[in-house]
Amino acid sequence: MTFAWRTQAQDITLRGIVKDSATQTAITNASISIKGLRGGARSNQEGRFRIPTTQHAAVVTVTSVGYNSKTIHLDSIPNAEISFSLSRSFKSLQEARVTNKRQRYRNKGNPAVELIRLVIDHKDSNRMEAYSFATYQKYEKLVVSVDKVNDKLSKNSLLKPYHFLVENSDTTKLEGRRLSPVYLEETYSNNFYRKSPEKIKSVITGKRNVDYGELIDMKGISMYLNRLYQDFNIYDNNISVFTNLFLSPIAESAPTFYMYFIEDTTQVDSQKLVRLSFRPRNPNDLLFRGTMWITLDGHYAIQKLRLLVSKSINFNFVRAMNINQDFTRQPDGRYLLTKSDVLGDFGITKAGTGLYGEREVSFVNFQANTALSDSLFKGPPTEILDSAETQADSFWVVHRADTLTKYENKVYANVDSLRKMKSFRRLVDWSTFLLAGYKQAGPIEIGPASTFYSFNPVEGFRLRLGGRTTTHFSTRYYSEAYAAYGFGDQKWKYFLSGTYSLNNKSVYGFPQHYIRASYQKETQIPGQALQFVQEDNFLLSFKRGNNDKWLYNDNFRLNYLHELRNHLSYAFGFRWWEQTPAGTISYVAKNGTDTIRQITTTEFSGEIRWAPHEQFYIGKLYRVPIINKYPIIDFSVTQGVKNVFRGQYNYTNLDLNFYKRFYESFLGYTDITFDFGYVIGKVPFPLLDVHHANQSYAYQLQSYNLMNFLEFVSDHYATAYIDHYFNGFFFNKIPLLKKLKWREVVEGKILFGGVRSENDPTKNPQLVKYPMTNGQIETFSLSNTPYIEAGFGIANIFKLVRIDFIKRFTYLNHPEIPMWGIRVRSKFDF
Repeated sequence: MTFAWRTQAQDITLRGIVKDSATQTAITNASISIKGLRGGARSNQEGRFRIPTTQHAAVVTVTSVGYNSKTIHLDSIPNAEISFSLSRSFKSLQEARVTNKRQRYRNKGNPAVELIRLVIDHKDSNRMEAYSFATYQKYEKLVVSVDKVNDKLSKNSLLKPYHFLVENSDTTKLEGRRLSPVYLEETYSNNFYRKSPEKIKSVITGKRNVDYGELIDMKGISMYLNRLYQDFNIYDNNISVFTNLFLSPIAESAPTFYMYFIEDTTQVDSQKLVRLSFRPRNPNDLLFRGTMWITLDGHYAIQKLRLLVSKSINFNFVRAMNINQDFTRQPDGRYLLTKSDVLGDFGITKAGTGLYGEREVSFVNFQANTALSDSLFKGPPTEILDSAETQADSFWVVHRADTLTKYENKVYANVDSLRKMKSFRRLVDWSTFLLAGYKQAGPIEIGPASTFYSFNPVEGFRLRLGGRTTTHFSTRYYSEAYAAYGFGDQKWKYFLSGTYSLNNKSVYGFPQHYIRASYQKETQIPGQALQFVQEDNFLLSFKRGNNDKWLYNDNFRLNYLHELRNHLSYAFGFRWWEQTPAGTISYVAKNGTDTIRQITTTEFSGEIRWAPHEQFYIGKLYRVPIINKYPIIDFSVTQGVKNVFRGQYNYTNLDLNFYKRFYESFLGYTDITFDFGYVIGKVPFPLLDVHHANQSYAYQLQSYNLMNFLEFVSDHYATAYIDHYFNGFFFNKIPLLKKLKWREVVEGKILFGGVRSENDPTKNPQLVKYPMTNGQIETFSLSNTPYIEAGFGIANIFKLVRIDFIKRFTYLNHPEIPMWGIRVRSKFDF
């Protein structure tokens, strides 16, 4: 330790640096105190500290976890620096062992907390990201097994043909368990890292998984399972486990929320280690409990890690979770992760039949600080070689970190036999019809079933029948069509589309690259915007208030879409649109003397979208995004052209949309969407931005749930949708509510906008007038006051249902509007 005195008037500053006597490396977080002086200081990452004092003679004591303390008597002030170092002492750690965990816990003066702060201070130097370059190979194995199969079910005669799946049971992996593997996936990849500018590249050279056939989306299942069992780094502040975010026990703020206890010291490969246990201060928070082994070689790295989650936290369907990680010492003394094992036990009940999932990851052949060329990092972060999914068995024998068990080995053959069984194919076919609404019929699918019957005020009772082609028909040509008839208006509606896949891949997969032409004659509610739901879905037939503002639309569309593997996509489109008012809407201009039967527009559009690291679950109808921490940015331009195909108006419509999920550790997460729009040109109100309203009883994330259809229009606007999910942070602390496992949600939506004088029919008599009912105007433009609605939701009711209580705060004098409402939404989540 080096000390220097600096005297200025009567103020003196003691400065020094603390070092390890053996390695001469800096000792971080050492405690320095002066006898008779309150306070003191701690050494920084370079081992340096400063203490202001007025004493010219002092007794200085330096202490640090894992080292012998040292006291220095300074009787006189030398002009030169004084060097001093601390020697290690493992005995002091053993003496500090906590044997009674029920005694009052304190951070101050706690050697376990002193040690964990050293680990926190050394986090950056113990990560792989501390190297300028790094390469390694990675082997991943994901196994899902059925556990505790009901005896009556396993002996059922109807299921007798499938008994061979259950009979392949491993009773040795876990005591008292019969694990029957039903899914297996293996991946082998070469991985590269560069620090500046930071880039990560993964080249998958081998990939295979069991295949249940085309009726089951195996890629979607693989994507979802890997999202549940994603990689995590203990050195990150927050760790995602089964879609929930946990605070790491070595996060900067961890000592505020965790309790730490030194259990023992041990020696592994001549390295001294401290075994440190930890648990949450509040067992109901999203925090871990477990044990870590910490090195005492000056790096304060984690050598081994065991993590569990408390059974009292608000987790759905997760009966148990266990994470084990092992770190290996590198030639430079750092410890890097070499094996990770994540296990999850899932079930609807605590003791019944469930699923047991395990993901093992091995990291081998690590090399550091060997320069890598820039060309290596070109392209998307993850690249799958064309040969990856066709690798022979010999490839896996060479590259597997561990051999498969005999039960895992049988999974590929068992599932292959299963998919060839006609009874299984029939079972999956009808299950798909019940769950997704589509029924296979040779090269086509009939559906969706949810639209076969519906009703509304314009069409009355409505029947619809449709379908689409599958890959059995072609992998390049896709067609979709339906016909519907309204018994109230006695009119036919129909839709026909043809799509050509330019990359010879499914148009529902990733990446998409296609040309599509379509024609649709259909009814529509102005301002209704639905996500992942058909507009004529039966459940949407039930609406609040007056639902009498409709359109008859004729649309011809020609679209081109190209998605790149780096998740940047662009699209171009042409649209001919003829809209005819229906219900109580009428297009009247010139002070009511001119009735317009139709509005016809011709549009050209362009769009660019960026969604880094986006993932999907690909279903029968939609690709459902698997939300992550990365933003989604979408910008589009639509140009209306007059006198082309009877187009009546020139205008430009600009729209910019930004979405991001922000994770706040145990406080939950926030979904934020910003949307900006601007219409350039003089147009009637049907061509302005008709703001998304919702008159159904289902809560819609990106619609105004207390706004009426066609209530507001704008030619310029800015809006924000905010939903924050607390994940039970407050309810878990209330004894009665804790057992229900409910979760809190707060939401708010705000809309700024307006209509310029040139597009305002109240100021320009030549424009189409806003719709009126019984002499009252029911369509408005926004003034200086924004539209605001906000609410509070209770989610996870019966583990699926969310109920929101919403209040509207502005424009309360509009006719037939609700002041408050209750909306319902269903969502599956862990």
